[in-house]
Amino acid sequence: MRLVFRVVLILAVVAMGAYLLGYWTPGDALFGRWRSDAPVAGPAGTGDARGRLDKLEEGAGRVAEDVGAFMSDAEITGKIKSKMALDELVRARTIDLSTTGGVVTVAGTVTSAAEHDQAIKLARETAGVTRVEDRLVVAPPDRR
Repeated sequence: MRLVFRVVLILAVVAMGAYLLGYWTPGDALFGRWRSDAPVAGPAGTGDARGRLDKLEEGAGRVAEDVGAFMSDAEITGKIKSKMALDELVRARTIDLSTTGGVVTVAGTVTSAAEHDQAIKLARETAGVTRVEDRLVVAPPDRR
């Protein structure tokens, strides 16, 4: 327990030092380039600053779109998993799902053709799904 406390204390001291170093050092020091009170170019450099700002906004827009696409893919996967967990016919624990760009891959082992058909149907009926790749294997359970 003492070791954990010491590690957390050291990490807190290092983080505080890095913050203070970036706050008090001018220019492009460790965190200095992120300071909001950094000097701004005058009228002659306004075009250059505007160009850099436009590029930054464009990059931020692309990142936001990528994050939005990821969130919607994760959301689709979660919705399908929830549907399968609530369905009496489908054993959701034996089915793996992954979603990329609206394309859902359904893989795993099911015990009957009816379970297979229901799992694929649940995936296809979910909003945001553009295509379903069926990689399910039908294998009856072992009777021992």
